[in-house]
Amino acid sequence: MTWWSWMILGAVLLGAEMFAVDAQFYLVFLGVSAALVGLSALFGIAIPEWGQWLAFAVLSLLFFFTFRRTLYLKIRGGGENYPETMSGESVEITADLAPGAEARTQLHGSDWTVRNVGTQVINGGSRARVVHVNGLTLHVSAE
Repeated sequence: MTWWSWMILGAVLLGAEMFAVDAQFYLVFLGVSAALVGLSALFGIAIPEWGQWLAFAVLSLLFFFTFRRTLYLKIRGGGENYPETMSGESVEITADLAPGAEARTQLHGSDWTVRNVGTQVINGGSRARVVHVNGLTLHVSAE
């Protein structure tokens, strides 16, 4: 393929990830790999077509396994380190919260979704104890 074909493929893949599809950064690394293969052809590195496809595959896999998880957790990770530090804390519930129901509250200056995992209704204005953290949801029960 010509260098500009690889660049167009890279731009389409990057655009699809950024604007249309939430592919969890897989298309980003495919797009970057295509752009790198295109740049190598642009700068005069002569590679047969099968070699270009092989380089594209190798670069894609290399990026997937070395950068994807770290980048994804940095950008979209949410509450990765909260379960150990927030379990057992007390949070104020602003409205009545039936068992199994969800509401919004603030803790440490951030908005959180709270889910009543206990068997009692938690009255508005009272406090609840954080039992478990799942992502950005605090599982609480009445104190």
